[in-house]
Amino acid sequence: MQQVRYSRYEGPEDEIDLEDLVRELRDHLLESGFNNNPWDPDPDAGRSMEDLLLAIAASLADGDMVPRELVDEALDAEDWLDSRLGKLAQRLAERLAGEGYVRFGQPGSADEGDLRERTFELTARTVEHLGGSALREIMGLQAGRLTGSHRTRQAGAGVETTSASRKFEYGDSLGLDAAETLRHAARRGAPGGRISVESDDLHVQESEFSSSTATVLLLDCSHSMILYGEDRFTPGKKVALALAHLIRTQYRGDTLRFVLFHDSAEEVTLPQLATIQVGPFHTTTAEGLRLARRLLQRQRADSRQIMMITDGKPTAVTLPGGRIYRNAYGQDRLVLQETLREVGACRRQGITINTFMLAQDPALLAFVRRVTDMTGGRAYMTSAADVGQFVLTQFSGDRRR
Repeated sequence: MQQVRYSRYEGPEDEIDLEDLVRELRDHLLESGFNNNPWDPDPDAGRSMEDLLLAIAASLADGDMVPRELVDEALDAEDWLDSRLGKLAQRLAERLAGEGYVRFGQPGSADEGDLRERTFELTARTVEHLGGSALREIMGLQAGRLTGSHRTRQAGAGVETTSASRKFEYGDSLGLDAAETLRHAARRGAPGGRISVESDDLHVQESEFSSSTATVLLLDCSHSMILYGEDRFTPGKKVALALAHLIRTQYRGDTLRFVLFHDSAEEVTLPQLATIQVGPFHTTTAEGLRLARRLLQRQRADSRQIMMITDGKPTAVTLPGGRIYRNAYGQDRLVLQETLREVGACRRQGITINTFMLAQDPALLAFVRRVTDMTGGRAYMTSAADVGQFVLTQFSGDRRR
């Protein structure tokens, strides 16, 4: 990115390219809580207007888009929002909103003039921008090889026509290739100036069979995803962004939904997922599988799958009445029974579970082995740095098959 330094305070925000700014903002917007206090996380952090302004200011400084003196002045100010850098960040936030990159929420009971009490959310435009960037970052030069529609190795009278044609066979749909049919009939001549078409002359347009896949990306949001010196949740969010971009641009017949699981489970939109942070939660895998299964039940697709990214074994279940039963010290019998009951329900409904493990806990390995045996899915032992390539390559490979 071209570096621009400014010696004056007035007006530079009009010269800063917003796409460059969003690119610099990416890591700040996708913050998982790892850089705050991982031992006391706040799942609602990162969504206030001040969080956005801080991210803009940090991006300006990291990208050398403002002179150092503005940064030093803001650090020394009693209230950094009153500094020149703070005012600049506010004007850029207004530009981002005006261009449709962010949307401001309404302040609650606070005075409308208090920026710290307002909220923001990302728009579809920003999510699309971040998704394309994440796909290129994860796959590099291989990103271009993931293109293509959902074809099988077979050809026939299917969905997408090709330039080829073949003789009609019993059972084919009547997608006749009129030109080729008449050409074959004309070879016998045209007595009386009329062409007679017989059954042997019939040709149909060659097609490629196409399939559709409904996918739920099931993402672990438990506390361990930001503990032990490693941020595992932000890479998971980048996988979601990249997979959504890939499906939107290359696999338009497919559907993708997002489910977070922790003490409970909930479906979230992609813009919501981008700004969500990890909370002090356990791992209620059963609730995540149950919600994902119910979402897939409503989908009409040739295949349905759950892609689960996790770093821990199940440690909690929701009991009748809504009480959460927790046991973080191993393979609790009740927790495993309830979780495997949901796995069995997925199997009976023809839903495959592919699991991407971000840890090598023996209890997790044993659990995942049972899941893959029950549903015929696959298990991948990977790291936070490599999980994106595993997920995207596995998804694209399955679509080609």
